[in-house]
Amino acid sequence: MANTLEGKKIAILVEEGFEQVELTEPKKALEAAGAITHIISPNKNSEIKGWNHTEWGDKFKVDKKLADVKAEDYNGLLLPGGVMNPDNLRVNDEAVAFVDKFMESGKPVAAICHGPWTLIETGKVKGKKMTSYPTLKTDLKNAGAEWVDQEVVVDNGLVTSRNPDDIPAFNKKMIEEFAEGRHDR
Repeated sequence: MANTLEGKKIAILVEEGFEQVELTEPKKALEAAGAITHIISPNKNSEIKGWNHTEWGDKFKVDKKLADVKAEDYNGLLLPGGVMNPDNLRVNDEAVAFVDKFMESGKPVAAICHGPWTLIETGKVKGKKMTSYPTLKTDLKNAGAEWVDQEVVVDNGLVTSRNPDDIPAFNKKMIEEFAEGRHDR
């Protein structure tokens, strides 16, 4: 998979409390495939803190402030999970608008664990086959998605997975979809 994503820029949108491994492992896989990744956050700090299973994790440098970027500048979007992270993103109008641009444009989007919470807010999951952390099942179904319990689900450029155990399968499908580029939605 080396150089599969050469020249592609991938946005990683996060807030405080993202599940650390759901950022670090996909980011490593994307970069190993040749992608340029940017950690983007609406948070005003230059660093944000991850969540490591049951306690606070490491601090990560924010590469770009959300206010300073446009979805048009990126080829794909990664939405890590964690409970706090997507819960904060989904109530941030600027973050939801950024995610919505990816969904509207057909650019590939990959969301793991609780990451789909932010996708729900775009109003664009209706009719999509998706998975997530089990506690989001009802939220996704209520938003019109077809929820399934599988390690990774791909629906026309939208890649979703349930939890950190699914990261190997998630990374593989994410890279495939990001390499394919835009999808007609």
